[in-house]
Amino acid sequence: MPTLVLGPILRYVGETEAVVWVETDAQCDVEVLGSRARTFHVEGHHYAIVHVRELEPGTWHEYEVHLDGDRAWPLPGSHYPPSAFQTYPKARPLTICFGSCRVSAPHEPPYTLRVDEHPSAREIDALHALSVRMLRQEREEWPDLLLLLGDQVYADENLSPGTKAFIESRRDVSEPPGPIVVDFEEYTRLYHESWSEPGLRWLLSTVSTATIFDDHDVHDDWNTSAAWVEEMRGEDWWQEHIIGALTSYWVYQHLGNLTPSEHESEELLREVREADDAGPVLRDFARRFERDPDIYRWSFCRDLGDTRLVVIDSRAGRVLDEGRRSMVDAQEWDWIVEHATGGFDHLLIGSTLPLLLAPGMHHLEAWNEALCGGAWGKGAARLSERLRQGLDLEHWAAFDESFRRVAELIRSVGAGERGGAPASIVALGGDVHHAYLFEVSFPRGSDVDSGVWQAVCSPVRHPLGSKERLAIRAALSRPFAALTRALARAAGVEDPPLRWRPVGEAPVFDNVVASLTIDGRRLDFRLEKALPPARLEPVIETRLA
Repeated sequence: MPTLVLGPILRYVGETEAVVWVETDAQCDVEVLGSRARTFHVEGHHYAIVHVRELEPGTWHEYEVHLDGDRAWPLPGSHYPPSAFQTYPKARPLTICFGSCRVSAPHEPPYTLRVDEHPSAREIDALHALSVRMLRQEREEWPDLLLLLGDQVYADENLSPGTKAFIESRRDVSEPPGPIVVDFEEYTRLYHESWSEPGLRWLLSTVSTATIFDDHDVHDDWNTSAAWVEEMRGEDWWQEHIIGALTSYWVYQHLGNLTPSEHESEELLREVREADDAGPVLRDFARRFERDPDIYRWSFCRDLGDTRLVVIDSRAGRVLDEGRRSMVDAQEWDWIVEHATGGFDHLLIGSTLPLLLAPGMHHLEAWNEALCGGAWGKGAARLSERLRQGLDLEHWAAFDESFRRVAELIRSVGAGERGGAPASIVALGGDVHHAYLFEVSFPRGSDVDSGVWQAVCSPVRHPLGSKERLAIRAALSRPFAALTRALARAAGVEDPPLRWRPVGEAPVFDNVVASLTIDGRRLDFRLEKALPPARLEPVIETRLA
């Protein structure tokens, strides 16, 4: 009899449809709420994406998972409440939780100790704490969407104990590339260990989830620059690694970001379902994408009632040639412009990399980009490339033209030039291992009616040590901002076309999860830190609209 290996994971919820993802240990038919799907096969692993249809709008739906007619979920003896979701429209306020950067580790010492107390310490997992709170709540209080903004798994460092042991059983980690995840099989173990913890597994079965990758889902500094890519392509193991990373990401994360109608038109999914073993199909796709990112788009869009969420891939599709560096290519930018519009109560723009950093860091990255482009000569360009890779100077500020295009897009939407102005426009981000909220303002005469904000939530579980925190606090200081602004101006970089200031406590270095609560044109923001034994305590609470 087939069994569940991983999942169910609730991915999409609409008015009359939902999407549930599962992994099984054998080929079978998967049934959820009367809808069925046949598993597809990838290199010894079996997956299904089930489109649940003909649901009653605005209604709660409890569900089970059956494999070849036998109940596989909930698990026997489970003490968790039934997995359930509510279809749209929802009369109650809508809650979106978000965050990034989660290392998988057991919920016991030494992993739960303070980060400076033990080399393996990761403190309290914010998602674990969220699931514990949900068990005490009525289901009407559960979040409606969990948006995970990058580094859902760490493939290149901070490996979970089980994954590390599995890798060591397969190959000699004293040889390059060392103890990192390399191929598809190792990635499957990483995902299993990251998402199998009982509380998190129940949470993912109950709260609709959207995700986007960042560098550690693949490799630290992935696509930082053309020089970095050239260096990595010279490594014997890189080709197998990037194929395993992209293939597993498509299966475990990206496939669930698509809507049911997008699944029907997804040519790659059709090929995968038709293949006896889709491994060669996906490997060929990953190989071609790594050389030509124009062939596929990872960005996606979700409409959540009268709120639009646009999630931008700020990592895989970059243009890295000096002189025309861009966070996204021309085709993807056109897609962003098409979907990031007015006419909604709220517009949320998700990106793993924050659109806005602290001013000092913004100016530093803009200055570094200018020098890498030759503003101060070839010698400075070479030194600046080392600095870029050493300090991870690769955020939106380091792609100045892209940053200014997004800023202008936000201004035009907020001014009502692209449909009715939303009550709020919120840029959501992660990556930086500290959390903050910025209020954004445009110059006089911009006619922006929307409230504009940058909300960053990182990490979910990967706190910085005390020395790293001191370095970041220094980088947030006014003297540092004045210095880097002067450097950027000297390199010919114009000041940003907008301003921003922190709101509430900033920065927050704890493991955290953030939430947006939407009630019509009202929007409230909350940032909560995870504390022992597994609870969440508010750090910032404020109204955005």
